[in-house]
Amino acid sequence: MKSLKTYLSCLLIVGATAILWSQEEEQAPNQADFNLGQGLQFSFNEGNYLFNIGGFIQPSASYEKLSEADADYFFNSKRTYLIISGKALEEKVSFLLQSDFSFNQPLLDAWVAYHPTENITISAGQKQTFLNNREMIYREDRLQFTDRGRLSQLFSETGREFGLFVEGSFGTEFIIAPAVAVTSGDGRNSFGSDSRDTDKGGVKYGARLDIYPLGAFKKGNDMYTADLAHESQLKMLLGGAISYNNGASGSNGEGHGDFLFFDANGIENLPDYSQQYVDLLLKYRGFSFLGEYVNASASGIELAFLDTAGADLLAPSQISDFLVLGSSYSLQTGYVTKSGYSLDLRYEQTTPEFENNLNSILPDANSYSIGFTKYFRANNLKLQASYSKTDFAQGTDISAAEILMQIVF
Repeated sequence: MKSLKTYLSCLLIVGATAILWSQEEEQAPNQADFNLGQGLQFSFNEGNYLFNIGGFIQPSASYEKLSEADADYFFNSKRTYLIISGKALEEKVSFLLQSDFSFNQPLLDAWVAYHPTENITISAGQKQTFLNNREMIYREDRLQFTDRGRLSQLFSETGREFGLFVEGSFGTEFIIAPAVAVTSGDGRNSFGSDSRDTDKGGVKYGARLDIYPLGAFKKGNDMYTADLAHESQLKMLLGGAISYNNGASGSNGEGHGDFLFFDANGIENLPDYSQQYVDLLLKYRGFSFLGEYVNASASGIELAFLDTAGADLLAPSQISDFLVLGSSYSLQTGYVTKSGYSLDLRYEQTTPEFENNLNSILPDANSYSIGFTKYFRANNLKLQASYSKTDFAQGTDISAAEILMQIVF
């Protein structure tokens, strides 16, 4: 009988403790949690203020080989990201700081955003712009292959810009997502090494329009090329972007004084640079297809000189020595099994505006890639391998292969 009373007393104490604990959990104004891929999450004032610390690392081994030459091998941490973000729900404000410590200048993103409604976001600062092709909108840990395609690498650099960005999304069954931006036109860190290094040229104007004619993708599945969510119904995202850079001083509009032109009086006279993009993303039951097209052109190069004395006049086709001019398209497709195995293929072609200019930055070339990925915990833990070959109309062909592991924390 005594043991029974003792047992009942212990049971009562445990039950009362559990009830008090659960009440404290419900009433606790502050919480902390960690999940792989979501980082260290803090919630304050009953969830009104959110704070997150995360990132990812990508150790890799790769090789690159020119025709009839010995291969070069590389072992490094390809990307080493630290991401800090937060949101104040009542004030409708959010922020993001993102750095890649594999770079000499690690800062990538630093912006603050205001959300006046659920459908509109206004951001200011350095941000990954939506004015490039679809693949360049994706963060670096969400790529279908171990690296971005040649279209992305040639017509962009990091895809970051400093300026003002306005984004919207409207509709349910048929969704349109317009966005506009005004930026410095010099890419990330656009004001140089310090405040005395002033911005070059004028500003860059641009807009993008995305259309979801078959409704929204599963949550977050439109921010990857691969169909990790296995859409049960066909989903489509059709988009287009256009930008005008008033005075570019970098090869693809993301540079800062990489080159300078002058007028007859020795005053800086930078060329204007325009880009137009069209892209299409399809997903269905693990299958995905991404098609992209870009065309870039220059204007305002009449009577531009390479020297301040006005003696060395820029020839019309010579502008392609400094700017990426011409067109390119990229086609990539793949299939992800439900167990996380993926096989991906990509074909790309680049065509320079001045095909007879052998010094053109944009080469006449075809590129082929094959990739294999094993997703262990969705995109948060994966192992990737890829092989690419680029055939140039003029010059030496290049082969490259890479094995990469990714951990998102």
